[in-house]
Amino acid sequence: MRIIILLILLAVIISFILVWRIKEPESPPISPRTGQDNAEESKENKNMPKISLVTIYDNYLTNPELKTGWGFSCFIHRSFSEGGSIKNINILFDAGADSPTLLANMEKLEINPKDIDMIVLSHIHGDHVGGLDGFLEKNRNVKLYIPASFPASFNNKTKEVVRISQTQKISDQIWSTGEMGNGIKEQSLVIDTNKGLIVVTGCAHPGIVNIVKKAKEMFPKKNIYLVLGGFHLFSASDQKLKEIIQEFKNLGVQKVAPCHCSGDRTRELFKEEYQNDFIDNGVGKIIEIL
Repeated sequence: MRIIILLILLAVIISFILVWRIKEPESPPISPRTGQDNAEESKENKNMPKISLVTIYDNYLTNPELKTGWGFSCFIHRSFSEGGSIKNINILFDAGADSPTLLANMEKLEINPKDIDMIVLSHIHGDHVGGLDGFLEKNRNVKLYIPASFPASFNNKTKEVVRISQTQKISDQIWSTGEMGNGIKEQSLVIDTNKGLIVVTGCAHPGIVNIVKKAKEMFPKKNIYLVLGGFHLFSASDQKLKEIIQEFKNLGVQKVAPCHCSGDRTRELFKEEYQNDFIDNGVGKIIEIL
């Protein structure tokens, strides 16, 4: 009799357990990218390239410890993981109007000229190439990228001079637009980042909107995250500036950082339209893209 009772109790307990398991909420479906894949994805994101842009020569000022001058230069730092180690690419885009100001600002910002891997010059004007020779006294081993129309006197400036006429890759994620413009020939940089394209211009003589459109042509599936540099609009009327701002909006430009030859009124109107997405750019401004 006791055995029968024990068997009945055991059957009741087993039935209760089965019912409880059936009613227990199901776990969410397992994604194809979980477990080890997620760990790899997290590691991948951690090791994605980081881009820093530092304005080191400009006529606008954001760091009072630095010097200003009419001209433009931007330091571009790309940091990435390769083979388990961190590697860096350092680019100097334009060299300002004079080397004493350029080098003094670099020293204050703790940017060593010997760490620069390559120099990209946007166009021939002195406020963008004037600081080159003084810089090369500190580091002549850089690779120099110049528009194809530059004079022959630039051929032996460094160990390797590359003349650019068409769109060309300069480094991973970093491209030249190639020479643009019918009068003053100029190249700009296009940087492909996690947040979208960054367009860096020297003076935008071919037209700032044309340069942005060129970047879109180069990467039609990418959005324009930031346009930085000289917009060459210091003499433009309010009506013209508003038209250009609207074209920026139509092209999907998310952030702007005009400086150098952009003009005070240009900066005012862009700031009114872009508000928090307007970056007050000038000497000492550091922009980091992760």
